[in-house]
Amino acid sequence: MTGQPRSLYDGRRAKKDVAKYLLEDEPAIIATRRHWAVLVGPVLKALLVLVGGGWLFLLDPGNRVTTLAGLAVVVGGLVYLGLRAGEWYMRHFIVSHRRMLLTSGVLVRTVTLLPRRRITDLTWQETFFGQLLGYGTFRIESAGQHQALAEVTYLPHADELYRTISRLLFPGNAPEEDEEGDEPPGPPPGSAGPSGRQDTEPIPRLPPA
Repeated sequence: MTGQPRSLYDGRRAKKDVAKYLLEDEPAIIATRRHWAVLVGPVLKALLVLVGGGWLFLLDPGNRVTTLAGLAVVVGGLVYLGLRAGEWYMRHFIVSHRRMLLTSGVLVRTVTLLPRRRITDLTWQETFFGQLLGYGTFRIESAGQHQALAEVTYLPHADELYRTISRLLFPGNAPEEDEEGDEPPGPPPGSAGPSGRQDTEPIPRLPPA
């Protein structure tokens, strides 16, 4: 029995951003925050700061200077970790049939958008750890100048998301039209037309006597 495909649009915060930043007739196809692996680096940094601050705090309990310094370092590490976790929670990559959006910011909200028609190229990259944990990076090229959505990192559900974006950008194999704008050639001589009448070749003229 195969498992159900993972959702690319879930979470109360995602639904709130979709309702706020998309139009009423613009349903969201993707609305997801970044993979939790983006927090590995900040957690490791915060742990080092907390260990250092705890060491200062316990180094000499009778020394007020080192105790206050250790306490300040511990509080700073916790604030840093809280801000990074809040940024992860608030940031969402949103895709509709019209555009791509990236919402970010905890205290100050920022929304960056890119119309779909301006996308000229899309590169999907998965590192070794990205393949193991299931995340990747989109590199987006668009018509015009450099824009803030040029790279979106740590996108989760790598396989489903890549296929969904590909179907959005390349919806199907539509019949190709003539580049010159010429009308398609008519039926060859002797074939039946739309009305069922069979066209004949013109009668050759006789040479003058």
